[in-house]
Amino acid sequence: MSGDKIEVENVNTPGQVTRVDAAKYGAMKSAMLTVMTGADPMTASAIKKAAKAHLPDDLFPGGATSGWWLKCVQLDLEAKGVVQRHATKPLTFSLA
Repeated sequence: MSGDKIEVENVNTPGQVTRVDAAKYGAMKSAMLTVMTGADPMTASAIKKAAKAHLPDDLFPGGATSGWWLKCVQLDLEAKGVVQRHATKPLTFSLA
């Protein structure tokens, strides 16, 4: 890993920026956008399960830490208007 960082936002704390590993962020973002292409909203659990198949094993060995990265990317993409949250129980998400 190169140690490069990327700034991410959090829809729950507007204006706050956090710096995270760019490679892991990019891999999870790509995996999420790949699996969220359908018309139906998905639960976070379903997104995580489907995204694991698209994550590089060198960054996420055996899917390790994928849950944390899923939430990080989901909150950032919500803040940027790429992903939308639906008022369902359990919560579901889709591309905006």
